Amino acid sequence: MAKIAFIGLGNMGGPMAANLAKAQHHVTAFDLSDAAVAAAVEKGAHKAASAAEAVKGAEIVVTMLPAGKHVREVYEKDVLPNVSKGALLIDCSTIDVDSARHVAGLAAKAGLEMVDGPVSGGVGGATAGTLTFMVGGPDAAFAKARPILEKMGKNIVHAGGSGNGQVAKICNNMILGVSMIAVSEAFMLAKRLGLDAQKMFDVVSTSSGSCWSLINYCPVPGPVPASPANRDYQAGFTAAMMLKDLMLAQQAANAAGASTPLGAEAAQLFSLFVNSGQAAKDFSGIVKMLDGK
Repeated sequence: MAKIAFIGLGNMGGPMAANLAKAQHHVTAFDLSDAAVAAAVEKGAHKAASAAEAVKGAEIVVTMLPAGKHVREVYEKDVLPNVSKGALLIDCSTIDVDSARHVAGLAAKAGLEMVDGPVSGGVGGATAGTLTFMVGGPDAAFAKARPILEKMGKNIVHAGGSGNGQVAKICNNMILGVSMIAVSEAFMLAKRLGLDAQKMFDVVSTSSGSCWSLINYCPVPGPVPASPANRDYQAGFTAAMMLKDLMLAQQAANAAGASTPLGAEAAQLFSLFVNSGQAAKDFSGIVKMLDGK
């Protein structure tokens, strides 16, 4: 049993912390939301009054925060000044690559091991403990982090050095955003040309156009019963979060001088969708905008 500090108990962090507690680790949890902390306590965690208090005495620190600025602030002000020597730091936030590498550098200067381990799998995966972790950091730190990550996820991939977990995440989600738009456009074209959605699915799912966005997350109601399309696009992964990841990909592409025209167009379309009041809807709901609704 390890002493784990968990900071950031949102839609993803809450279930992840619960799985660590379920695995009999001693989890001390903190979030700015009292309700989120209370929910974590109900799942077996212990309450901390602040992030700084949470990390004191912890052997492992796990963070799940909204953006790079929050990660920098929490590590600079709360974690690094208060954590014990020898503690392992695991940041599971999806943030910009520069922030991930900046914080990892600070940790290294403090003599601490750290990995960045953003996730894929949505709230469902966080709850079920089946997330995919894309991990950046030194080999030794990854080896220490893996047993902890395996209590929260099913697929643990070492992507290379510090920040490479973030690289893998934003590239993956750029593919996801682009492919969801392509699938949505194809279904709307088929609709207007008189092809039934189920027939469309039956053909494409067994043909060269098949992809994850179609098979697991079909954006139209009917063909995939578990997809958000059958629940009025109740979010598993919000449009706002998809836009965030697409913008991170564009930021990284601009910094690296990489050409990503489809990624850029996807970011613009999701920006329109989010700004139309659909930020909290599932990202697959963009099909409604593409249908003119």
